[in-house]
Amino acid sequence: MKPADLEHLAKLLKDQSGLVVTPEKAYLLENRLAPVARKWGLETIDALVAAMRSRADHKMIKDVVDAMTTNESLFFRDMKPFDNLRDLLLPELMKARAGSKRIRIWSAACSSGQEPYSIAMLLTELGAKVAGWRFEIVATDLSSDIIGRARQGTYSQFEVQRGLPITMLVKYFAQEGDKWRISDKIRTMVQYREFNLLDHPRMLGQFDIVFCRNVLIYFDQPTKAKVLAGIADQMAPDGGLYLGGAETVLGVTDRFEPIPGQRGVYRISQKAAVKATA
Repeated sequence: MKPADLEHLAKLLKDQSGLVVTPEKAYLLENRLAPVARKWGLETIDALVAAMRSRADHKMIKDVVDAMTTNESLFFRDMKPFDNLRDLLLPELMKARAGSKRIRIWSAACSSGQEPYSIAMLLTELGAKVAGWRFEIVATDLSSDIIGRARQGTYSQFEVQRGLPITMLVKYFAQEGDKWRISDKIRTMVQYREFNLLDHPRMLGQFDIVFCRNVLIYFDQPTKAKVLAGIADQMAPDGGLYLGGAETVLGVTDRFEPIPGQRGVYRISQKAAVKATA
């Protein structure tokens, strides 16, 4: 790939999605964009970039961004955050919201839906403990194509074998040919919306719990701070933010602080909250 083409793609991706692509990641561009070039009847990525420069075709640009920002997901990824949600954070929030019996959860950059469906299954498994409660799960992603796939709730044998307990597969999925379709009961618990994390999430409303896992690692420091600031603006003061195992708020923003004894879980910083009300 020509250096000028790499530079053009890197700027496009940074501006459109916040994704940072360095020269050593050129191979990733070539692997992911080759199918996009073929889709548009072009033989090479160089030709794809030339077409984007000359046409400025919105759909073509969107295909490129979608191809580079769609990352793999799996059910109950890492498991610890889900255990923490069930055993620690959720009981605390339910106690605090005993009057309204309503909790809103945001799964940001949800990809093909495994994370929000995992949350929905976890809540359903609580049975009588959550009877009478209203849980709203909002799942967002930049890619309209991946959101469409998530809404369908259909997965391959390989996908359901990754992280999903066999008991939940049997209980919440039905086999359709060589695919597995999640039950309508779980599927309708999740509201999917197309959303770019570079935008402010005020349109999504306030949340008690936010999952934004394995996303910030693709951003530079200013973009991380911007995304976290938006989340902080829309998160309840006693809510919880779950990040990926390789992610942290430390050195990025003072809007959040770690919840003591709960690795990878953050709350609105008390200092920031005081500053905001001063």
